[in-house]
Amino acid sequence: MDDTLHERMDADGVAVVESVLTAAECAEVSDWFDDDARFRSTVDMARHAYGRGRYRYFADPLPPLVTQLRTELYPALAEVANAWAERLGERTYPATHAEFRAECAAAGQRRPTPLLLRYGPGDHNRLHQDVYGELTFPLQLLVMLSRPDEDFTGGESVFVEQRARQQSLPRVLRPRQGDAVVFPVHHRPERGARGDHRVQVRHGVSQVHGGRRDVLGIIFHDAP
Repeated sequence: MDDTLHERMDADGVAVVESVLTAAECAEVSDWFDDDARFRSTVDMARHAYGRGRYRYFADPLPPLVTQLRTELYPALAEVANAWAERLGERTYPATHAEFRAECAAAGQRRPTPLLLRYGPGDHNRLHQDVYGELTFPLQLLVMLSRPDEDFTGGESVFVEQRARQQSLPRVLRPRQGDAVVFPVHHRPERGARGDHRVQVRHGVSQVHGGRRDVLGIIFHDAP
């Protein structure tokens, strides 16, 4: 990740990191979706009124590529998370993902949370937050596995900030294949006239018009 990540996250609350995966790696990860042995659970979004589409949580042990992404991307995100925590008077986070996972395990959160999401025509994901337990790492990311406007149309990534006494602020991103989008799990700091305050953030996916949209989700805290 480049040196501007912190600046971009402070300014917009979201940031695109280019070329996290190659096209070949994206195709490989997409192919995993139909391999039941790789997953611990599958969610049909329509059944739970989450939207439309399916996502699948990886089983332990995670695929090496997913473990590598968690391990290598965590330190830069922890720097942002700790700077935000200091501004908001919140807890800080260890420098390595192994240390943070040990904290999750001690808190009874031992199930991995990385997931694969698949959307087809008409599918979408309603605005939500990915909070699984008391211990939450405040940043997560998605990696686009499909090619926008070639493999699918529509299906933009949507991020909405709910600001006190103001109308909500939406941001819409369309990352390229292999790009990652970093965004808050639940809130981020924003400076106001009286200092820093929390801005709640939810994320979702607009309706896919055609084709297939596959995404890898990387969440750094584990689930109970």
